[in-house]
Amino acid sequence: MARNGQNLTPPIGQYSGLPDDSPGGPVPAAIVGLGRIASLLEDDALREKPCTHAGAIFACPDCTLTAGADTSAERRRLFAERWNVPVYDNAATMLAERSCKILCVATHPDSHLFYCNLAARMGVPVVICEKPLADSLRSARKIAALASKTRIVVNHERRYAADYNEARSILMNETLGRTLSVKATLFMGKNRRLIDVLWHDGTHLADAIMFLCGVSLRHERRCGAAMRSTDGTAFLYGNALGFRPNGEPASMPFCIETGAGRDHLVFEIDVSCEAGRLLIGNGVFEVYNSAPSAYAERFRSLAKARSGFEGLTGYFSGMLADAVSCARDETVKPVSGAEQALAVIEYLSQIR
Repeated sequence: MARNGQNLTPPIGQYSGLPDDSPGGPVPAAIVGLGRIASLLEDDALREKPCTHAGAIFACPDCTLTAGADTSAERRRLFAERWNVPVYDNAATMLAERSCKILCVATHPDSHLFYCNLAARMGVPVVICEKPLADSLRSARKIAALASKTRIVVNHERRYAADYNEARSILMNETLGRTLSVKATLFMGKNRRLIDVLWHDGTHLADAIMFLCGVSLRHERRCGAAMRSTDGTAFLYGNALGFRPNGEPASMPFCIETGAGRDHLVFEIDVSCEAGRLLIGNGVFEVYNSAPSAYAERFRSLAKARSGFEGLTGYFSGMLADAVSCARDETVKPVSGAEQALAVIEYLSQIR
């Protein structure tokens, strides 16, 4: 998602006291967990901005940052200095003392259920929950069940990114013909356990496949390295179930390759269609059309029709705008909600 030189580190935030709770005024938001995805990643000069919860709130005229909470004194200090808002060592105290209609839960997955429950009990109408939705299928189901009390927006950010939405349009409109199969690649470090990579970063990959192709994923078998290994490569085969644009049931095979030992990161989804190919991932957007082959008579080959995506994707700002819409209108259904995030956890649980 990097875009060199664009929208670098934002200025220090300005806290103006109690937020405007009037209809149409800025929606008050608070954050629990003040680490990388909450704030610190704004210092990454290569990432498209905003790329954190605080950065997105600061950049949005329809939302205002009211407070942050973390058990780490150092993270509280850094957050308060950067964004000029009150900080707390206890989220319950923060919610009791500060107006909050959106709570961003940017803590470790094993605490997501606790904070989503807290928000529901304290009447917070919208929660933005980091991925994965939870650290277990049981906890994920409990969070999804909270939807009747508080709406859950999950940070599967590619559902909000302009490049992924354009790719989805190409596939849903069958511009390249029917989607026939998907291959995806996920490399995220040299020495991490494959199962940890899959649960941390594979959540984005699995959700992106579901979003692009309008399918649910079912795991069938694994080849290669064991998922608890810290080296080697694993191939995860499965079947994706969904419907064609005309309503007909559809299924297609998919494969996810994940492995350790690489000194580079790869996040890519390669979609094969009847009359073309679409490749999308971090820094990648390519479309290929079927054309008469330049190498053999009476054959057709793939010709690159497009390479690259121009402009900002708006992945983080789009997610916050969705949360603001949910906070202002209780009938709005999140683009990336607990239902979709639960489907990801169900898939990952089949592998684990």
